[in-house]
Amino acid sequence: MFTGLVRHLGTLEARQPRAGGARLVIAAPPELLERAEEGASICTNGACLTAVGRDPRTWQADLSEETLLKTTLGRLAPGESLHLEPSLRVGDPLDGHLVSGHVDGVGRLLERTGGEGLWRFSMPPALAPMTAPKGSIAVDGLSLTVVDCGTDWFTVALIPETVRRTRLEKMAAGAEVNLEADPVGRFVARALATRETDGKLQRFAQGGWG
Repeated sequence: MFTGLVRHLGTLEARQPRAGGARLVIAAPPELLERAEEGASICTNGACLTAVGRDPRTWQADLSEETLLKTTLGRLAPGESLHLEPSLRVGDPLDGHLVSGHVDGVGRLLERTGGEGLWRFSMPPALAPMTAPKGSIAVDGLSLTVVDCGTDWFTVALIPETVRRTRLEKMAAGAEVNLEADPVGRFVARALATRETDGKLQRFAQGGWG
């Protein structure tokens, strides 16, 4: 579990082909490398990856073909920056939103308006039922509050400090981003989708389990 607050920026040094996927080699600051012991979970541009090794400059993670296909991590060029966040520990403050590190889809930056700080992104239509104004959505692992949304787009408001401290600073229109829906919205959407066929859910909606 993660908070959606970008703790560190890393750099993709290499993507090495491996049987059934690839290995990413990611340069990171010492504070992140301390947490990247073998088996540790690191949210990387919104995708939860498991560290399989580290050295004084980098840590490594193995990705399956499915992860490479369903996220941007299979297409990013070496040298690109990455949002990195180690997993929550018991007792850590929850300063952001709950983020699982499971990418629901890939969107694109459509436009950014500097004056108002509004950024518009596309999203797969399947995410629309889980996206609502004032709800949260994770963009490359950065948890943001939705300002407005349609069936295949949403907007967020970003302050200059957030842009300066993240990989968004150099992001141009057309860039792909990993998206994770609001976890509350996910379960509400699932409940609504099944309520017509689930008698238990219908009874609960009418008056609880009692």
